[in-house]
Amino acid sequence: MTRPTVLLLPGLLCDEAVWADQRVALSPVAQCIVPTYKSLASIEEMARHVLALAPLDRFSLAGHSMGGRVALEVMRLAPERIERFALLDSGVAPLAAGAPGERERTQRLALLRVAREQGMRAMGRQWARGMVHSSRLETPLFEKIIEMIARNTPDDFEAQILALLARPDSGPVLAAVRCPTLLACGRQDAWSPLARHEDMQRLVPSSRLLAIEDSGHMTTMEQPTAVSRALLDWLAA
Repeated sequence: MTRPTVLLLPGLLCDEAVWADQRVALSPVAQCIVPTYKSLASIEEMARHVLALAPLDRFSLAGHSMGGRVALEVMRLAPERIERFALLDSGVAPLAAGAPGERERTQRLALLRVAREQGMRAMGRQWARGMVHSSRLETPLFEKIIEMIARNTPDDFEAQILALLARPDSGPVLAAVRCPTLLACGRQDAWSPLARHEDMQRLVPSSRLLAIEDSGHMTTMEQPTAVSRALLDWLAA
């Protein structure tokens, strides 16, 4: 019997390292594919790239952070092909109107300036401090995240920032999901907090909502065993 396929979508400036432990855990029961986006500059472009890598029939789809935004666009484009759906540390809202949206734009572009002037590693060391639980700052895990960020270029960063700033409102897409759905986030995720995921669950009342304990935004790397267990349960649903 052919193993099912799971597409694991990484977030901003992330690559297969963000899903490394989950790929190992899921490998006995599923074939895992982890796309990268590099210089693709819109969420739709990223989603079409994902679909080009996906099997022609049905597959399961999980997205972390910006990867969740891409997963929602894949769901919009090809809902009939998705067997199971998972969003981790993500969201559905577009860029906020007015001052909050301008503040996000300003902050992201300021990081891009740091990347161009000081390099990706220096930018990552500044940016990633908000990614993880405070107990993991300056640990080997934190360094692994910096290394992952540094594998990208400032041009990659700019393209992905532009994609995020132009992200669509995916609330209606999530509300239309009918397949088994998992929503999960770190209990201490300051970027995509639990309250946001509780709002998302109200759009899909049949979904499972899971708070990953002792974790910030990078749940797949901070608490790999808990995330892998949740995904195995999701695949068995």
